[in-house]
Amino acid sequence: MAEPPDPSTLTIARILLASEGREIPAHAIELASRLAKPARAPVHVFSVARVWGTSLGLPNPGLLPSKGEWEEQRRLVSRVVKELRRQGLEAQGHVLATRKAAKRIVGEAERLGCDVIVMAADAPRNRVVADLMWSQEPYRVRRRAKIPVYLVTSPG
Repeated sequence: MAEPPDPSTLTIARILLASEGREIPAHAIELASRLAKPARAPVHVFSVARVWGTSLGLPNPGLLPSKGEWEEQRRLVSRVVKELRRQGLEAQGHVLATRKAAKRIVGEAERLGCDVIVMAADAPRNRVVADLMWSQEPYRVRRRAKIPVYLVTSPG
């Protein structure tokens, strides 16, 4: 993970803490919190419930997220929002379903007027292979976004 610049030198009015469906680890929450605290910037937590595809080019209910998948993402967002509020930050969140997580995450950041995006990420892989892997979605967000994207990889 590249170290972000000193938060006191950034002008951050709003942060998007996003996930393509994975758990948001404590070190990603901590980075978002550090970036938010100097200006008391609100943090919006956003997660994606994955739509698995289409059938013959048409949406198919069997490919949509199940009730369990929706609930898992809502619990994830709720847990992170509670943790940020416990730290004294303004936080809210929501979950949306999509097949194109990177496009939707970047769109949410633009819609909400966010200055930075923070995401957990796996180690980068060969780009040819990575473009086919859902777990590499944070890197697609970084390539698409017009604002800084901080990818937090697992420590160690």
